Amino acid sequence: MIAYRNLRWTSKVGLLLLMGLLSSCLKLLKPGHPISKEMPPFAPAYSNAANWAALPTRLDSADTVPYGSNLRDQQQNASADVFFVHPTTYYRRKTWNAALDDELVNKITDREVIRKQASVFNAAGQIYAPRYRQATLYAFFENKRKHNGEKALDLAYTDVKAAFTYYLTYYNQNRPIILASHSQGTVLATRLLREFFDQDPALRRRLVAAYLIGYKVPATTYQVLQPCTDSTQTGCYVSWNSVNWRKPFPRFEGGVAVNPLTWTTDTTYAPATLNQGSVPQSFDRIDRGVADAKVHDGLVWLHDPDANGYTRVRIFGHHKLHYSFHLVDYGLYYLNLRHNAQTRLQAWHSTHQ
Repeated sequence: MIAYRNLRWTSKVGLLLLMGLLSSCLKLLKPGHPISKEMPPFAPAYSNAANWAALPTRLDSADTVPYGSNLRDQQQNASADVFFVHPTTYYRRKTWNAALDDELVNKITDREVIRKQASVFNAAGQIYAPRYRQATLYAFFENKRKHNGEKALDLAYTDVKAAFTYYLTYYNQNRPIILASHSQGTVLATRLLREFFDQDPALRRRLVAAYLIGYKVPATTYQVLQPCTDSTQTGCYVSWNSVNWRKPFPRFEGGVAVNPLTWTTDTTYAPATLNQGSVPQSFDRIDRGVADAKVHDGLVWLHDPDANGYTRVRIFGHHKLHYSFHLVDYGLYYLNLRHNAQTRLQAWHSTHQ
């Protein structure tokens, strides 16, 4: 386990930078040229360990657990793999896609999302998380008719696809797979799941579950794969976007939503007493029973947590985004998600003996 204390200062710097950027006018983050006018960053070779944010063969941020908790990294003896696609951690306007040798981007990736999101799975599987030429944040807010953002995401997907292909060839060794992601990572993982698993019965049999969190996944996305409807189902996918109670969020409405406290898709209210533990952005404690959940029109509604450290999104000029708990989609339901990955893996093994 990596000592949390050694990461606290640099993590706070990254978080302050992130919040400052999200509070800025998005126009300030818009690249000043079309993507066709720039040379893309060099493509990564995934045989190089430096192009992975997490590998089970070394110490990295995926090995951490919340400071002061009794949780333990169990990757060494894990029977499954986790392929994790991280969210956007590149916010600048210099290029439409990030270079893999950008030290600041890599630090934010490691300290803010690999540590706080990918780590949730280190009790269930060995974690593989590729770095990739991610699209800059503005790609998600550009006028869709201009297609720069779409092309930037296409480039990002070529890397994620290459990383997954390398992983299957050299790392997996026919072990069961958990696919997990957030935000931009979910845009890419949703596509990966469709291309590799949906039409491949052999690979689909190895899928424990896919956790496609933090972006809209329409119910029509797949021909074969279906949303998970209980806590032990395997070969299915989970998705949610957490939003302030009864507030509109058109960007993600209408997609698949699985309640992270009950693991069902119905609209039954789940009280915070079912929440086994939330982890704030400071990653320094576990809060019991502070976040409830109710599925509504593709969203997961929750009341404001009765604890600090669960910040809603703040982007100037986009007031409806202020209702979103996007930054803490994982943290709000950290222990339920951690335990559910283990439960589904046990169920997978019971049906594949």
